[in-house]
Amino acid sequence: MTDMYNVGKIVNTHGIKGEVKVQRITDFDDRFDNGNRLILQKETDQVLNLEIDGHRIHKGFDLIHFKGYDNINDVEHLKGLYLKIDEEQLTELAEHEFYFHEIIGNHVYLTNGEYIGEVKEILSPGANDVWVVQRESGPDVLVPYIEDVVKDVDVSAEKVIIEPMEGLLD
Repeated sequence: MTDMYNVGKIVNTHGIKGEVKVQRITDFDDRFDNGNRLILQKETDQVLNLEIDGHRIHKGFDLIHFKGYDNINDVEHLKGLYLKIDEEQLTELAEHEFYFHEIIGNHVYLTNGEYIGEVKEILSPGANDVWVVQRESGPDVLVPYIEDVVKDVDVSAEKVIIEPMEGLLD
């Protein structure tokens, strides 16, 4: 089986006609367009291939309807599961753009070579992403992904170089 990547999490059902409420884990607005296919892997390792035949935004969540799932009872058991895509569905990125899975786990160093920690999570709160770096000891460091701070990213070496702004490491 090829690698699969999360693009959303089903957090609840919506209404009685089979719609699900999805928390988006992707920056690609077209990921949930009608006709697109998503993969859902259940705890039993059973894989469902789902085709989107309805999508709308409601109160900050994506409401998605899958072809053939026309009743709340068809989707109730999907709550809490992640919607995924496979490697072939990844979109080509521009220079200095990265997928979350390419950054999480990278080792973070200061420009002077001092080791800070490992990227454990990426937050997307607004204007720019924030990389959560887990230190070997001490509190996590929140690194804004902006040009002034992140100086170099070498995905193949799993290495990130930062120049922290004042107060970042305090």
